[in-house]
Amino acid sequence: MFGTPGKQAVTLTERAAAQIARLMEKGGHQGLRIGVRKGGCAGMEYTMEFVEEVDPLDEVVEQGGARVMIAPMAQMFLFGTEIDYETTLLESGFRFNNPNVTEACGCGESIKFDESLTGEA
Repeated sequence: MFGTPGKQAVTLTERAAAQIARLMEKGGHQGLRIGVRKGGCAGMEYTMEFVEEVDPLDEVVEQGGARVMIAPMAQMFLFGTEIDYETTLLESGFRFNNPNVTEACGCGESIKFDESLTGEA
């Protein structure tokens, strides 16, 4: 929907693609749907859920055996994002490297987007 011809809406690192593919296979899921919603201390937060069917309005990205679907209302916020999967001594999880984010809170769970995307002044 908001894509550029020949360029995927989001990209996955090898680690992220491997983890998503592993979880898809383990749970028998069709893919991982990502989105954004209002919430958190910076105003917005990412959502992620494994789903059993692809919504025809989702932007679908397939890479390295992984399938990621971007919810329609989130596409403009996530365009150009790289999704990584990191494992540290204390935690492991997906990380979004999103060029559209202007601010993030200290916890790393909440984000703020450029006002031109949100329509807020």
